[in-house]
Amino acid sequence: MNDTLQRTLDAVWRMESAKIIGALARLLRDVGLAEEFAHDALVTALEHWPKSGVPDNPAAWLMTTAKHRALDHLRRNTLLAHKHVELSHELDAQHAMRSDDFNDAVDEALDDEVGDNLLRLMFTACHPLLSREARVALTLRLIGGLSSSEIARAFLLAEPTIAQRIVRAKRTLSAAHVPFEVPRAEQLTARLDSVLEVIYLIFNEGYSATAGDDWMRPALCDEALRLGRVLAELTPQIAEVHGLVALMEIQASRTHARVDAQGNPILLLNQNRARWDHLLIGRGLTALARAEALGGAYGSYTLQAAIVACHARARTAEQTDWPRIAALYDALAQTAPSPVVELNRAVALAMAFGPAAGLAHADTLTDEPALAHYHLLPSVRGDLLAKLGRAVEASAEFRRAAALTQNARERALLLERAAACRVKP
Repeated sequence: MNDTLQRTLDAVWRMESAKIIGALARLLRDVGLAEEFAHDALVTALEHWPKSGVPDNPAAWLMTTAKHRALDHLRRNTLLAHKHVELSHELDAQHAMRSDDFNDAVDEALDDEVGDNLLRLMFTACHPLLSREARVALTLRLIGGLSSSEIARAFLLAEPTIAQRIVRAKRTLSAAHVPFEVPRAEQLTARLDSVLEVIYLIFNEGYSATAGDDWMRPALCDEALRLGRVLAELTPQIAEVHGLVALMEIQASRTHARVDAQGNPILLLNQNRARWDHLLIGRGLTALARAEALGGAYGSYTLQAAIVACHARARTAEQTDWPRIAALYDALAQTAPSPVVELNRAVALAMAFGPAAGLAHADTLTDEPALAHYHLLPSVRGDLLAKLGRAVEASAEFRRAAALTQNARERALLLERAAACRVKP
């Protein structure tokens, strides 16, 4: 398979896999089987497309192929009548043993509202039977189409650990015959935290790709935003849902300013703010206002939304209210403590009170196990060392960060910064 065809198939799979898996899971009531048949369709495409070419509608081709795999499975296991009965209350199909009627019912199920199928898939993957870590990993795999290595990077964990969680989670759901549904109101809140975490991790993978040649994967950001907006409509009285939507809307507003014409990254303080999408900023600020209006203590997403709102409201980088951002990070460190939050807090302290203050805080994280292979720790330290005039140390930190990142664009930027430090007198 040539590189162009491989990239095309990868792109189609990334955008369409969740929809295919969601549609099949609604039919099969088994997310493990649904993913298996979706991957079977992908393998078939790998075999056929190099010979026949990419079809006019590759997503429909994959869906149809996966559907045929699912139908063969149902027929082989003599579950035709049983599955038809399960579908009939939704599809009003009355003649289970007539193949034409069955195929019509299946087509109707697979053509059901995509958003509904994706939400069903997400809440099923986030079922309380699973550990929190397993729920997040499985949903990232099924909804985001992320590989085990990408999920491992998001969690700062080893890839075999993530792969094992996913396998065990699918087995658990299958063995328990977990229903493929959006939970009722009394169950919704308990399962919402993992859903919110998953949506934001999907968004982050799109916003700053962990690996590959592209700085961003906008399709993932768009998908996370869409799911977040649907959730906000589903749970209008839950502040954190609006907080997450606000956070994503405002961050997404920077998309067109985050890369140059060649696709190279542009850091926040160097971005042309005229290129920020002010419609998305407005939507984000409105969502933040909704979260604030619901009252109560700010959750982690609402606090992060308040932080990015400080950037959005500043017409220039110099007008950014860094003392407020530092205070918000203080609150976030209390609400949702983590090494990554502390690293971001170090940046805020540096901007508000000087690079020495930020470096002192960043230095407290150098022995943190979770950050041992996290490229942004040496990247932040390199930036702060450079601002303090410690060019040799800064260059070494940028090179260390470049060696840790798996994103080609980011690696090039870090090596460029390392070289700039070396040439300074």
